[in-house]
Amino acid sequence: MNLIHTRPDAGGDAADGVARLDAQAVNAASQRDLYQKRQQIYPKLVHGKFRLAKWVFLVLSLGVYYLLPFVRWDRGPDAPSQAVLIDFPNTRFYFFFIEIWPQEVYYITGLLILAALVLFLVTALFGRVWCGYACPQTVWTDLFIAVERLFEGDRNKRILLDRAPMSFNKAWRKGGKHAVWVLIAAATGGAWILYFHDAFDLLRDFFTGQAPMTAYVFCGVLTFTTYSLAGLMREQVCTYMCPWPRIQAALTDRESLNVTYRTDRGEPRGRHKNGESWEGRGDCIDCKACVAACPMGIDIRDGAQLECIGCALCIDACDDIMDKISRPRGLIAYDTDDNITRRSLGEKPRFSFIRPRIVLYVVLIAGVCALMMTGLTTRAQLGLHADRDRSPNFVVLSNGAVRNTYTINVQNKAHETRALRLDVTGDPALQVQVLGGRGEPVLEVGPDRTRLFQVFLTVPAQAASRHSIPVVFTITDPLTGETATAESFLVTGAG
Repeated sequence: MNLIHTRPDAGGDAADGVARLDAQAVNAASQRDLYQKRQQIYPKLVHGKFRLAKWVFLVLSLGVYYLLPFVRWDRGPDAPSQAVLIDFPNTRFYFFFIEIWPQEVYYITGLLILAALVLFLVTALFGRVWCGYACPQTVWTDLFIAVERLFEGDRNKRILLDRAPMSFNKAWRKGGKHAVWVLIAAATGGAWILYFHDAFDLLRDFFTGQAPMTAYVFCGVLTFTTYSLAGLMREQVCTYMCPWPRIQAALTDRESLNVTYRTDRGEPRGRHKNGESWEGRGDCIDCKACVAACPMGIDIRDGAQLECIGCALCIDACDDIMDKISRPRGLIAYDTDDNITRRSLGEKPRFSFIRPRIVLYVVLIAGVCALMMTGLTTRAQLGLHADRDRSPNFVVLSNGAVRNTYTINVQNKAHETRALRLDVTGDPALQVQVLGGRGEPVLEVGPDRTRLFQVFLTVPAQAASRHSIPVVFTITDPLTGETATAESFLVTGAG
C-alpha cells in the first residue's frame, strides 16, 4: 500500500482530496487482488482406458436422454403410449409400467432419497466418480470440448488460434464451433420438453408454431443454460456454482479411492535424461502432462483439491509418459490416503470396501428399496375419499328426516372403465341417493380417471336421536371384487 504524506501546513481541502484519492487507489488494488480474471483452460486430448470409459458413458447417457421420449409403452387404448412422460394436464407421471398419481408423490420422494444414498455410497467408495463421469455438466462439457477440438484442433493449436489476430481462418473456425454448440444446446432444450408432452406430437407442433408457449420458453431457457454452462463457463460451474465439492469431503475418508498422485513413488521429482540412473529420485519427470490433460486446469500433484472432479484423465496422460520412459504405470492412480502412508512405511497396500459408513449406506438403500417395492406391488387400483358438505351441515326435510350431502372422490387407476357399486353402512334406516342416479347406486368411472360424485344420506326422524352417526362408504368392483373404503359421519343436529 502506498501512503501519501502531506505537510502539516497543507490546506485541509487538499489533504482530504489526497486522502480520498489514496483510498480509491487502495480499493482498486484490492479489487484487482480479489477478483482475478478467468484463465482459459485448454485440456489436451489423451487416450487410455479412462478416456474410453468417459466416451462410452457420454454416448450412452446422451443417447438415453435424447431418445428416451420416443420409446413407446402400451398401456391400453385410452392411456398415453410414451414410456416416460410427466403429464401435467392429467396430473400423472408415467415410467414404463409404473404410474404415479399426485397423492403418491412419496414415491418421487423415495426415488430422490434413494438417488442421494446411492450417490453417498459411490462417493464413499470411489470419491468424485459422479462428477468425473455422470454429472450432466461434465457430460455436456466433454461434448462441447470435442466439438471445439474438431474445429480448432488440440491444445497447442487452440492456444495459437486464440493468440492469432482475426482472420478468415479464425473466424470460420470460431463461428462453426459456436454454431454447433448452439445446435447441441437447442437439441438439449428440445429433448427436455419432450418429456412433458407426447414426443412425436410435440415435435410436429413445435416446428409448425402450434406447440404450447411453455414449450418454446423452456426450450429457450435450456438452450441458453446449456450453451453458457458447457461452452463458456465450464470449470467455473464446478468450482463456484456447484455445492457438491464442499459436501463430498464429509462423505469420504482415508480409505476412499480417489485420483491420487503417489508421492511415495514420484518424489523427489525432476527432469530425466535417457541413460541416467533412477536411483535416489522419484518417477515423476515434471513433464506436466497431467496438468495439460486436466479439464479443471489443476495440478494433481498438489494433493486433494476442491476443483478436482475425479475424471482420471491425468491417469491416462501419466501412464502414457510412463510407457515412453519405460517406468511402471500407476504413478497417478485411484488410491487411498492410507495406502500412501502404508507404502511410505514399507507396508503392503490394501483396500477396505467394508467400513461402517459403507454398511450404513447399503442398509439404508436396501431399506428404501424394500419400502418402495412393497408400496408399488401392494398399492390398490381403487381410491376413495369422502367429504361432508358443511354449508349447511344438515337439512331437515318436511317429514322430519335429516339429510347430509357428501362429495366423494373416486379414483380408478385401472386402464378400463369401471362400474362400481356404492354401499354405505352406519344405520339400518340410512337411505343413499347419488345425484343423477336411479335405482342401485352405481358409480361409473373412466379409465385412469378421478371422478367426483354428490351423494345424499338421509335418516328418518326417529333415527336422528344422536348428534352424529358414523358412516362408512364402500365402493366395490363386481368384476374383480376389489374394494375401497372411506369413513365419515352424519350430523343430525340432535342435542
